[in-house]
Amino acid sequence: MIRPVLVSAVVLGLAACGGPAVGPTTPAMAPGGQQVYRIQPGTEDAVQLRFLDGMNALRQAAGAPPVAFNASLNAAAATHARDMSVQNRPWHFGSDGSSPLDRVRRVGYGGRLLGENISETFETELETLAAWMETPETRTIITDPQATDLGFSWFQEASGKIWWTMVTGNRSAAAINNAATAAVAPPAGR
Repeated sequence: MIRPVLVSAVVLGLAACGGPAVGPTTPAMAPGGQQVYRIQPGTEDAVQLRFLDGMNALRQAAGAPPVAFNASLNAAAATHARDMSVQNRPWHFGSDGSSPLDRVRRVGYGGRLLGENISETFETELETLAAWMETPETRTIITDPQATDLGFSWFQEASGKIWWTMVTGNRSAAAINNAATAAVAPPAGR
């Protein structure tokens, strides 16, 4: 089991070496008084790479192999993040009733869906990753040793609220033939 102190150290360490902050030069505040993290245009790749680095550091600490981005899973994550905003609720079903499995099939993912984590927050990608590590269900999806592929995306509303979606999968023949079901965890948010 990964200890919370280790999770915090890994995530904070990655945040410190992630280059310039991707956010407002003067902190904005959300309606509840929480600081808003603004993702500026042109910084999307940096956000994704920080998340991937953070996730792989946590996976390494758990003894799991690294994951790599998969374009199809990224597309499924982006679609669901925007759809959660439209629905104004963090949950695993699309406005058309689609499940995570339906979404990865629609984008042509040729592997097996392993899990999906979602969140509605004003926090950064690394703070969201740390929050997911605090809950056994979402932590299991992040550290699943079978995962080889990652989809990660978000949708940010004008208010600053961010809808994060992370999807994991595996394209190996053994994983595809395995009849186990995908894991979905309750939404993380603060």
